Amino acid sequence: MIYNRKSKTYYEESQYGLIYLKFLYHTCIGRIILKLLINPFISKIAGLYNDSRLSKIKIKRFIKKNNIDMNEYEKEKYNSFNDFFIRKKIINIKKPKNYEFISPADSKLLVYNIDKDLHLKIKNSVYTLSDLVLDENLDEYKNGYCLVFRLGVDDYHRFCHVSSGTLVKHKKIKGCLHTVSSISKKYKIYSLNQREYSILKTKEFGNLISIEVGALLVGKIVNYNNKEFKKFDEKGYFKFGGSTVILLVKENVINLDDDIINNSLNGYEVSVK
Repeated sequence: MIYNRKSKTYYEESQYGLIYLKFLYHTCIGRIILKLLINPFISKIAGLYNDSRLSKIKIKRFIKKNNIDMNEYEKEKYNSFNDFFIRKKIINIKKPKNYEFISPADSKLLVYNIDKDLHLKIKNSVYTLSDLVLDENLDEYKNGYCLVFRLGVDDYHRFCHVSSGTLVKHKKIKGCLHTVSSISKKYKIYSLNQREYSILKTKEFGNLISIEVGALLVGKIVNYNNKEFKKFDEKGYFKFGGSTVILLVKENVINLDDDIINNSLNGYEVSVK
């Protein structure tokens, strides 16, 4: 269930390709096939098709099925499905003041507390922060927040910087590619999936870590890795598929709205822009 902040109502998200995901994750034959599909090589093949002109045939049906309002996006001709998928939005918003924390993406947000032992529980799986980024000293994030921004296939798939600052480090971590939907919750997907992380020194929130997680049939994570950046600058984008941005924030650095905290405690995602 997802909470809509504007209407103050809850709705259930329709899962893209649900019938196929149930077959892959809940049947013996499906799990055998899944072992092949989660290989990044297979996602690369799917990505090649989605980059081709042949894939344009999927665009109209995708827009209709997911109720995407194309008036929100820049008008242009698309040469492939991925060209459409990474379409640019018309940005026309009142920018927040300095020290107001923003979402890096149009997404569904769940917030988790990082305990003093650097553990956190996500979708019935217990992670350590080192599971996510492997080799960093993360003691400074004790008792902080882990913010999980899940991008559905209908969301805008570009993501931005939440503060001005500089890039300290960037690293890619090879992995497999499970779906990031709740159907895969028995897997520790965020430590299994292919991902990239950046340590960012920001003016407003100190050091924070941004982790971009790939998902099943996502052809590519694209990070610009700019050495210097400003708040709202585009950080990168995902090609086709559901994907996730995770932010690790230190203790007492940000104040989260009550509706986000309360819904996260109850296991409900909050739709954010």
